[in-house]
Amino acid sequence: MGGLIWLASYPKSGNTWLRNFLHHLMLNPPQPLLPNQLHKFTLGGDHRGWYDQAHGGPTLLLDEVELAALRPRAQALMTGASPDSVFVKTHSRVGDQGGTPLISPDCSAGAIYVVRDPRDVVLSGADHYGLSVDDMITRMADPAAKLGGNAENVISYLSSWSLHVDSWTGQPSPQLLVLRYEDMEAKPLGTFGAIVRFLGLKVPRDRLDRAIRFSSFKVSQRLEAEHGFRERSDHAQRFFRVGRSGQWRGQLGADQVARIEADHGAVMRRFGYLR
Repeated sequence: MGGLIWLASYPKSGNTWLRNFLHHLMLNPPQPLLPNQLHKFTLGGDHRGWYDQAHGGPTLLLDEVELAALRPRAQALMTGASPDSVFVKTHSRVGDQGGTPLISPDCSAGAIYVVRDPRDVVLSGADHYGLSVDDMITRMADPAAKLGGNAENVISYLSSWSLHVDSWTGQPSPQLLVLRYEDMEAKPLGTFGAIVRFLGLKVPRDRLDRAIRFSSFKVSQRLEAEHGFRERSDHAQRFFRVGRSGQWRGQLGADQVARIEADHGAVMRRFGYLR
């Protein structure tokens, strides 16, 4: 069995890009892999199937406390997916729910966390969830925000953008690598190279370059247009929408920018989004 390496982020912050890069780095294909193959490489941390296995039957009618009690067992089952490290996508915050850890320390080997300017997150999130920008700003400030709770996935506890980021990054650890989306875009070789070093891998430069190129936003957008992507929401025309940092300039009103910065200014300053 392998320990879980969490691929974590607030939604629409670069988690799919991270998974796509690792997918291509590890498999080293001769051409880009289709987006719909991603789920074969990384597990979904809130996929209900793991909870059904842990429970020994369907969990759709269980309440939140009962599901929380199953979480350590479900995550222990995930470690059996591979004899090596197991990559698991999550949008969950770190913390407890019903007295049970949302991220089981006994099953975890490490984590890679991606943070993105919340002024860009709000635009991408509004499109993905079918919300107005103002409603998305409100959602990102909600400490009780959740995802999931349907036939496919159990509830994922988000909290606000600031609390989510702090929950993962507030306590530095050698088992944690924190990346900025903006650096993935502006400094891909150094940023993705840091992932390789964090994982203790040694790969040739051409293999790293190819993984970066094959997982680029431009390639992913083209492949989604040609073949679709199962993670696109019903509210959005496409999953890979813009992908450009700083798109909030010219799209958000001054009052909207002020709301976001008032809600999240302290964390934004910590990551260089505000001076």
